[in-house]
Amino acid sequence: MHKERAGIQSVEVGFALLQALTQARGAQMLKDLAAAAGMSAAKAHRYLVSYQRLGLVTQDARSSRYDLGPAALKLGLASLSRLDAVRLARERMPDLMQQLGHTVAIAVWGNHGPTIVHWEECAQSVTANLRLGDVMPMLASATGRCFAAWLPRETTAPLLEAEQERARLGRRQDLPQTPEALAALLGEVRERGAARVVDTVLPGIVAFCAPIFDASGHLAMGLTTLGSTASFDPAYDGAIDRPLRASAEQLSRDLGWGST
Repeated sequence: MHKERAGIQSVEVGFALLQALTQARGAQMLKDLAAAAGMSAAKAHRYLVSYQRLGLVTQDARSSRYDLGPAALKLGLASLSRLDAVRLARERMPDLMQQLGHTVAIAVWGNHGPTIVHWEECAQSVTANLRLGDVMPMLASATGRCFAAWLPRETTAPLLEAEQERARLGRRQDLPQTPEALAALLGEVRERGAARVVDTVLPGIVAFCAPIFDASGHLAMGLTTLGSTASFDPAYDGAIDRPLRASAEQLSRDLGWGST
């Protein structure tokens, strides 16, 4: 048994106040903040006085409400600036691959579209002929549809228009060929919280892609998984979709999304 390292209990106790302020929607009265932190108002006040001196907390002179201070903002910005989103996602990939039992990948937006930057191939899963650096199609792949749904329209419009033209020429009835059909498809992706394709980019393959957002709410990456229709659950909110979205949402939170 490893001996637990000694710490300063009062620091850990007082952190509950900072955590309560972080989770609150705005400035808080002392009694509400103390209740959220699970301590008496008198005890909370002593901690808040010290936090004010350090700039971690401010108090409005008119309303007496407490809120996070400039030092807390500096800490948060410093932490965000040191986050490597792809590295953070890569660290989670092996566990997610084992949980899903299917290949998983990370894609980012590159000069030519959504680009695969990391790949964890499951030994028991179908082998997909994809490589690092591959650019995924905007309409035929779950990854492309995910980026099309959450990136600004002006960013994706040239690629989408070119692919729609090729779909019309190739008579691809499984792909949206009109602006109305495309808008309906991307609206469903946003409503579902993930994109899905079946038999579009590769025969016999199902794929999901869930969005990962940064602290500004912008799409940072797409988290993709794919597998054979014989063993891959294609249902929305099913055995693949649900944990994939949960993992993407956790990564988004770790990157600061939803913290403001």
